[in-house]
Amino acid sequence: METNVVGVDQSSSGEPSAPPRVHYLNAAYGIGSWLLTKDHKRIALLYLLSVTFFFFIGGFFAVLIRLELITPPGDLMQSETYNKMFTMHGVLMIFFFLIPAIPAVLGNFLVPMMIGARDLAFPRINLLSWYIYSIGGLLGMGAVIFGGVDTGWTFYTPYSSTYSNSNVILAALGAFVAGFSSILTGLNFIVTIHKMRAPGLTWSRLPLFIWAHYATSIIQILGTPVVAIAIVLVALERLFHIGIFDPKLGGDPLLFQHLFWFYSHPAVYIMILPAMGVINELITCFSRKRIFGYHFIAGSSIAIAVLGFLVWGHHMFTSGQSIYGGFVFSVLSMLVAIPSAIKVFNWTATFYKGSISYQAPMLYAFGFIGLFTIGGLTGLFLATTAIDVHLHDTYFVVAHFHYIMVGGTIMGYLGGLHYWWPKMTGKIYPEGWARFAALVIFVGFNLTFLPQFILGYLGMPRRYHYYPEEFQVLNVMSSAGASILGVGYLIPMVYFVWSLRYGKASAQNPWGAHGLEWETSSPPPTENFEKQPIVTHEPYDYTPKPEEVAVV
Repeated sequence: METNVVGVDQSSSGEPSAPPRVHYLNAAYGIGSWLLTKDHKRIALLYLLSVTFFFFIGGFFAVLIRLELITPPGDLMQSETYNKMFTMHGVLMIFFFLIPAIPAVLGNFLVPMMIGARDLAFPRINLLSWYIYSIGGLLGMGAVIFGGVDTGWTFYTPYSSTYSNSNVILAALGAFVAGFSSILTGLNFIVTIHKMRAPGLTWSRLPLFIWAHYATSIIQILGTPVVAIAIVLVALERLFHIGIFDPKLGGDPLLFQHLFWFYSHPAVYIMILPAMGVINELITCFSRKRIFGYHFIAGSSIAIAVLGFLVWGHHMFTSGQSIYGGFVFSVLSMLVAIPSAIKVFNWTATFYKGSISYQAPMLYAFGFIGLFTIGGLTGLFLATTAIDVHLHDTYFVVAHFHYIMVGGTIMGYLGGLHYWWPKMTGKIYPEGWARFAALVIFVGFNLTFLPQFILGYLGMPRRYHYYPEEFQVLNVMSSAGASILGVGYLIPMVYFVWSLRYGKASAQNPWGAHGLEWETSSPPPTENFEKQPIVTHEPYDYTPKPEEVAVV
């Protein structure tokens, strides 16, 4: 087989180059060629369209929630409607955007290319995953269309299993079906990473993006079946009243919470670990420096995946569990801070003496570090049993998990989308607008959720659609921030679409980055590489060449 040794002379001119005459975007035409495609890159774009749709629907519900909370009396909608609004916002955002966004879009597009493979190990299963995800999404939207669901995205029993009159079965079924998509994607990634790496791409040379997706896939495979079983049990309880969760029938509602959080806390890492993988790539590229502590960062991804399964009990400090149980879960929860801190410390160490450029992807990386750090530090408050009793189910919790799951994940997702957009489309977006959008999103996000820390500390509970007047100023600030944030999210969608028609052609490697995905054309051919790449160098070798040092 013809081979191409890489890592010796990277193309980094940044000059536009003519795209290949035939690439994955124009290799076949017609809707059928997309709906039946087995190309991981096309499937990634199908996911991109799908998750974007659910993101803006879920975001629309968030806007309605913040409009409702501008005034204390709750004069925009009834309490039942409000309950449905925040439930559908949570269900759509978590199950159909935050969990699949980075693995399904960026992971699908990049995992084979980053390891020098032509496709994922199971291309047909990859396409099946998208169809399963879409069916789950349609079921979720069906719950919205037929009246919504009011249980909260956690589906806590016995309310969800016995008392709620809304579309619990339909919404839960949507999440249940989407879970199979997540499992299949994780399985596909693990097999691909194990079996299809290019010659020379050892485990210690893997990009950290790949390590992050490997760890994420472990969680997807081991954790998702548990929540699927919990959801099935809710359905059985609701339909046949068999006494699993209802205390009147001999059941235990806390059983559901244990099962739910056994998955749903690791699910936080399904959302944030891939974002961390993206941030690794951005920081090392735009610092022009080898990432500090490569092995520690790779190991910390696995450590987070393992520890994530041991901390679910900190969601239940106020449920009546024993003091000793609470103590154990408190200590384990704080242990997760260690691998998380390792990543942050190594990222900041990478900046040291780096040649930093402030292009849009790097701005998102900075935003990620700031928001994730705030979210992580406030998580320590909630991992402390005594403080959690005061803050439990207040807006402090809302602010905390939005900083982690929304601030962190979306910053990583948008940073990655900007970074690899030229590779995905062969087009360049307007850099000025991209920097402006990153700034608007960062400002809007903080204005939205920083006041909520104070609201929670002062005692405003979450999920209430009316509140005392003394909380209005902070709620107005939060709602104003949400408006800015909404505009910030719309701007990239506009210029990304614009760039498809009017954007300049991209060079093969516009950032001068290292990695196998930059060794092929933009957009790539269907087979990813014209020649089989062989890896001969360590990852992220941004050490200046002698001639470059001499020029400086």
